[in-house]
Formats: sequence, C-alpha cells, structure tokens
Amino acid sequence: MKIALIIENSQAAKASIVHESLTSVAVPLGHEVHHYGMYTPEDKASLTYVMNGLLTGILLNSGAADFVVTGCGTGMGSMLAANSMPGVFCGLVIDPTDAFLFGQINDGNAISMPYSKGFGWAAELNLQDVYAKLFDGERGLGYPKERAAIMKTNRGILKGLKDASCRDMLTVLKTVDQDLLKATIAGEKFAELFYANCKDDAIADYLRGLTA
Repeated sequence: MKIALIIENSQAAKASIVHESLTSVAVPLGHEVHHYGMYTPEDKASLTYVMNGLLTGILLNSGAADFVVTGCGTGMGSMLAANSMPGVFCGLVIDPTDAFLFGQINDGNAISMPYSKGFGWAAELNLQDVYAKLFDGERGLGYPKERAAIMKTNRGILKGLKDASCRDMLTVLKTVDQDLLKATIAGEKFAELFYANCKDDAIADYLRGLTA
C-alpha cells in the first residue's frame, strides 16, 4: 500500500517525528511511505489545513496514494477539509483505539491527527501504536464481529451518498481557486512523487498544464 504523509504549516517542526514514526511501522509491514511535505517550517511551499484536504483528494482520486495520513493542531481542520473531497473518508484519530475502530468499522482511506493538542511526552510512541493498529493486518473486518455485515452495508451506503453529493475530482480541480490549487501542489517533492505514481492521466495532464 502507498501511504502519503501530509503535514500542515503550523506543525511542520514536528514533520520528522511524524515521518519517522510512520516509516518505522509501515515500511517493515511492506508499505511505501511518500512524504509530500511540509518538511520544515522554512519550506518555501506552505500547506494550510485546507490545502491538506485538497491534496488528500488529489492523491486518493488519482491513485497516487492508497491511504493518506495528515493532521493539524487539533486534527479537526484537516479532517473537515479532507472529507469535503470526493472519494475521501477521513477519520479523526487520536489514539490506538480510535485507529483500530476506524480501520475495522469505517475502513476509510485517510486519517487526521492532532499534532499540538495532547502532543506531549511519548507522543512518538502513541503515533507508532496508532499506525500499527491501522496498517498491520486487514481492515474492514468489523467490530464487534457480529455487526460486521451491517457495518459493510453502511460503508457502501455512505459511499453512495458521497458519490451523489460530490463532483468528480477533475471537475473540482477545474473549478477550485486556481491559485489555491497551484500552492497546494507547489511542494518540492510533489512532482517527483505524484507523477510517478498517478494512475489518472486526466488529473495528471491537468496539473501539468497548470504548472507549465
């Protein structure tokens, strides 16, 4: 699985902690981690929580990523922004129990975490435990197990509701504020990571044209 990491500007100083915690868990399990920034508070390309959501939508809808890990100070802003995108089902995850229940019940494709609120001693251990609950083993099995079938049904209903209420991602890209979109994909490693992994030619072509 290709896991994309996106860090918001107010939390950029913690990027290395989050990235190291994620890779230490995900890579030994056979997953790839692609860090789309931010990398430091001094990065020329700055991501707001709104941009986190837009970038999450681009990565998941294009197939460049299978799962996105993002966040902000409280985790709520990035979660809301991500869930405004078509095809994105983002949960607010604070601890390993949240991660387990989100993975088994909701089986979404993105999480948003708080990197200021409650981020104290042993924060990196909490991150590692969260990622272990998310990425080790099969998700979507249901909990408790006797409710697995109805949970799967409800996930399908939610997907149908999302499809009905959202436009397709290419339309979103064409109609969103173009300066906002350019800033969202201005990260120093975006082109290197995205175009090598994107599976949607129309999205790739549009973004290339935007930055040409």
